[in-house]
Amino acid sequence: MAGVPSTSTNPTSSSNLLPSRSWQHFIAGGLGGMCGAIVTSPFDVVKTRLQSSLFREKHTSVGVVGGGVAALPQRSGGLLWNFVETGHILRDIYRDESPRALFKGLGPTLVGVIPARSINFYTYGNGKQIIANHFNHGQENSYVHLAAAATAGIVTGTITNPIWVVKTRLQLIASARRHSSSFASASSGATAGPSRAFGSSYKMITQIFREEGIKGFYKGLSASYLGVTEGTIQWVLYERLKRLSAGTEGREGMAEWFGMLGSAGTAKCVASLITYPHEVLRTRLRQPSVNGVVKYTGLWQTLRIVIAEEGARSLYGGLSAHLMRVVPNAAVMYSIYEGILRWGKHN
Repeated sequence: MAGVPSTSTNPTSSSNLLPSRSWQHFIAGGLGGMCGAIVTSPFDVVKTRLQSSLFREKHTSVGVVGGGVAALPQRSGGLLWNFVETGHILRDIYRDESPRALFKGLGPTLVGVIPARSINFYTYGNGKQIIANHFNHGQENSYVHLAAAATAGIVTGTITNPIWVVKTRLQLIASARRHSSSFASASSGATAGPSRAFGSSYKMITQIFREEGIKGFYKGLSASYLGVTEGTIQWVLYERLKRLSAGTEGREGMAEWFGMLGSAGTAKCVASLITYPHEVLRTRLRQPSVNGVVKYTGLWQTLRIVIAEEGARSLYGGLSAHLMRVVPNAAVMYSIYEGILRWGKHN
């Protein structure tokens, strides 16, 4: 558990179901997630667009850039170009759409991140102590961390999936709107509908419910469950790296904090590189229909279509923007989480 040594030393009786001050994990996780999401929101917008097929389809089919929406630059290949591409897209969104477009979907993101991180950190932080006390004689190890992280991921994904569906749809508003106006007739009625339907989070929710029903809010859930592996790898690595960076137990000071920041960033980077394709599949599954046609309907069907039409490399679309977002996000989130837990221990 973040904020305590790997060996369970809290004054918690194994007969108690929850440790004392278990609520601190809930508050600390929510605050950490909120701050991290705000700081890195522009990269989240870029990542979602790079993962989606709608933006690339639009510019490939039309052949020109227009309509006041930022174009995706032509790929040159190579890892370095991926980071250059991210910078180009951020610049173009700022110039061609508006500075506010860089924070598109931030409202649903915060609505999702705060409870998601609160639930995840609460379930993990307390769950590992419960598992250790009942199944491992009160001792924490990597197996305990793994079980707690997997449980936290499943619980979090199930509860918050509807919020991420709304967020993804909002971030793809401009694409769906321009895509529709490019291929449909250029009548005013053709473009006004999507604008009214996707104008706000509330309208997005009603749109999804009206057209797709309750099931529409759980699109991409199978990919989210697949993504539980990312959170599991991240937590286990973080615990191990934090312990290694701390050196002797009880060490304090800036060196320890820098060690925790590095541990959080490294754990997230490694976990993301291993499990990233599920992010692309999840985004595709959450895309809105085009002219009433839903292209991606299932996890394996989506995987086959993406590889057949775009190649395996497309499974890593948006990776640069993703890493530029999640690594500092993890550092911010875990530092706030650790800080609040440590403050709570001394008060």
